[in-house]
Amino acid sequence: MEFSAVVQGRRTVRRFKQIQVNESELRAMLNAARLSSSGGNLQPLRYIVIQKPELVSSIFANTAWGGLVKPRRNPEPGKTAPLTFIAVISPRNNNNTLHADAGAAIQSMTLTAYSLGLGCCWIGAFKRENVDVILELPEDLTVIYLLAAGYPDESPVQEDITAGMSANYYLDDNDVLHMPKFTVDTITQWR
Repeated sequence: MEFSAVVQGRRTVRRFKQIQVNESELRAMLNAARLSSSGGNLQPLRYIVIQKPELVSSIFANTAWGGLVKPRRNPEPGKTAPLTFIAVISPRNNNNTLHADAGAAIQSMTLTAYSLGLGCCWIGAFKRENVDVILELPEDLTVIYLLAAGYPDESPVQEDITAGMSANYYLDDNDVLHMPKFTVDTITQWR
């Protein structure tokens, strides 16, 4: 698959088939994360792959999903919920580039996942303190983001919008998720 097709086709997925992601695909995603840009090449991020059903269930219970389309798009355990989470771990002493590093790593993972036929949902809305406890992290580490990964059970649609239009994602009458994205000309000034 050409890179431009990967970038244009990747969408956030909130419904997953109940098929476990295999280790080789997860390793490919993690390899992409480790090769991503890191401020000062400090590489502070670490990862925990969560696939044990009891841990996945505990993590899932501490997450929030798609505020603009809930409850219709909330994943359901045993039906559409993810079977895999990747926890993005960082030191608690938050440096200036930590979230940029995480963004680069997560974007690399999501693009790699899409190229492998997987879907992902980058989750920042979760109960961090609870998840840190569930994962038995030492005091100096914390989960800064979660990435749900799996085989998609939906096909979100991207649509171009211009200034003044709503960027809110929504479900249409056929339960298809639409993701509005501003055009290049809307978000760019040329000088």
